[in-house]
Amino acid sequence: MLNSTPFRLGQTIRLTTFQIGSAMAEILTASVWNRVMIVDLKMDATPVALLLALQYLLMPISLWAGHRSDTVPLWGRRRTSYIWLGRGLMVLALPLLGISVRRFEAGDTSGGWLLAMISFLIFGVGKLISGGVYLALVRESAPPARQGIAIGIAETVLIACFAIFGFTFGRWMPHYEELIFWEMILLVAVMAGFFWWFAVVRQERMDAAAPSPAHKDNVWETVAKFRQILQDRRIALFFTFLALATLFAWMQDAILEPFGGEVLGLDARQTTRFTGYWGTGTILMLLLGFVIWRRQKPEDQAGKASVGLVVMAVGLFLFGLTGLWEMERLLMPALLVFGLGFGVYTFGGLSLMAVMSPDKDAAAYLALWTVCVLLSKGVGTAVGGILRDLFILRLHLGEAVGYGTIFILSGVGLLLSVWILRYVDVPGFARDSGRVSLADGFAAGAD
Repeated sequence: MLNSTPFRLGQTIRLTTFQIGSAMAEILTASVWNRVMIVDLKMDATPVALLLALQYLLMPISLWAGHRSDTVPLWGRRRTSYIWLGRGLMVLALPLLGISVRRFEAGDTSGGWLLAMISFLIFGVGKLISGGVYLALVRESAPPARQGIAIGIAETVLIACFAIFGFTFGRWMPHYEELIFWEMILLVAVMAGFFWWFAVVRQERMDAAAPSPAHKDNVWETVAKFRQILQDRRIALFFTFLALATLFAWMQDAILEPFGGEVLGLDARQTTRFTGYWGTGTILMLLLGFVIWRRQKPEDQAGKASVGLVVMAVGLFLFGLTGLWEMERLLMPALLVFGLGFGVYTFGGLSLMAVMSPDKDAAAYLALWTVCVLLSKGVGTAVGGILRDLFILRLHLGEAVGYGTIFILSGVGLLLSVWILRYVDVPGFARDSGRVSLADGFAAGAD
């Protein structure tokens, strides 16, 4: 098996180039398209946010794909073939997004929404088929003591690429132009497709293709397994914490750039950089965390996750004040504070997810946490857009008050998730599941 081989940094780095393509596709769909629709084409934020959230609401596909990948090889491979199938669908979905925008410009609103919905359905299905399987391949590429490091490197590269392409795409298209938008679509389709192929080709050994005799391709057994997992009160509480923290952290996703355009009067070149600014803070804090806290046990990271969430809440409160007072000078501090807090929370949260995934059923637990995070992110994205339309278009609170209120509510929600985390007995779960010795190995292996 792959996880019986020594940790090879070069192999891990090549695997993480996968995230270059992922970041390009995410910035194009969730940032550039989002801004074009709401600010340039003057569409309501609710349907835009719902389409962005659609891929996350299809999360059962991820459980199904993960189960199939564990038990039924596709074209002779357990991981690689599923990854390429999913990412191929994502590449096919991108041109439809460009055609949908053209229909909106031509006045065909119904046709535009239909094409956009089909595009996001295909994009989301492809992402869900391949996302969890890719993480499984990353996990299996390293021995147990280094699996956390491998996943951490992959997530760090993804966040770094968000920052890089946020800046790049913002400078490339400061104002919407159809020709430039199509250039972006075609470049992302080609470049992302290349990295998705390059990162995983020949990374999976053929002897990993055979499913374990202990596994059966029975979806109902998978459902029963998840029910059994959630019967543990500690797991249920951690699931609740993770869901709320993710939901409130991402309520800003669909509205942050429109906020910059509608309240502060910034253009697309400036607002597209928002992800880059707070992403830079996140990546710096993650790198610092790997250096400073690498010796600490993963089961002792709840405090850091809580601190990170509190700092993120402060950043969201600053966003709120920026909107309520229409003070652009508070924007940059808010972005940096939010990003730094996100970095601390991500470092602690990834460690907690590793601890709350016992070796015996690691794939099942990781799938559960992946579903929780992505589904909550989708709901949070949708809620942010819905509240924007409710406060501004329905209740007529005004753009400054409407956006500011949403940011403040998000910060309060993060503080609520910190309170819930206090009641999750992470060290106790680690002892009961026999992960304490592995956690020691993880800490030592990071040196």
